[in-house]
Amino acid sequence: MLTESRRRTPVSHIKLSDHQVDPAALIRNEPVQARSTARLAALLDAAAEVIDEIGYERLTTAMVADRAGASIGTVYRYFPDRIAVLQSLAARNAERMNERVMAAVRDEQHDDWFAALSAGVAVLVDAYRTEPGFASLRLGDVLDLRPATGASANAALASHMYDALVQRFELPGSDAARLAFEAASAAGDALVARAFTRDPEGDEQFIAHAHDIFVALMSPYFAVPANVSR
Repeated sequence: MLTESRRRTPVSHIKLSDHQVDPAALIRNEPVQARSTARLAALLDAAAEVIDEIGYERLTTAMVADRAGASIGTVYRYFPDRIAVLQSLAARNAERMNERVMAAVRDEQHDDWFAALSAGVAVLVDAYRTEPGFASLRLGDVLDLRPATGASANAALASHMYDALVQRFELPGSDAARLAFEAASAAGDALVARAFTRDPEGDEQFIAHAHDIFVALMSPYFAVPANVSR
């Protein structure tokens, strides 16, 4: 169940990401009016709350309808099945994370690439702590849907972060460095996910190791700041 200490992030808009799936393939009737947009956002919020309590595997469209105070017909007006609900919520998570992480990475207060990267990781960690259902569904990488099409949301975010860091700090970018960064991102994401498996606030040791992975894999390509332990 949700604890009183958990902070919720309200939805003010809905705009599905195209990182993993075509939004048009997920929603039966894409909203064009403010009222419909708000209704869709409320359904996704309801799905996130249920997932936060029982995990994404057990989510049903009936649960979404009940939590949102809507009829099952309203749910099916927008989503053909529970998988479409999960994909749409994952797409929203991906869009939010892309916006927030990139804003943190590009913040001018950072003096070096590792500080900027750490700020981006902190945004992800905060989402695990505060976004209902995020620790379970994340960016949708847990959904084993076949066949896979295009880059995953995780890989897309890693690519955006890499490009931003290379450009801002004039780092020596290369194909090898990009691959290493994507590998570090995948490993780091797994460690952060592990940190929240049993602890809703996150095991700081696993979170610290997520940072260590970036240092270990990127040190052959990017100069590690003197204040960062290796």
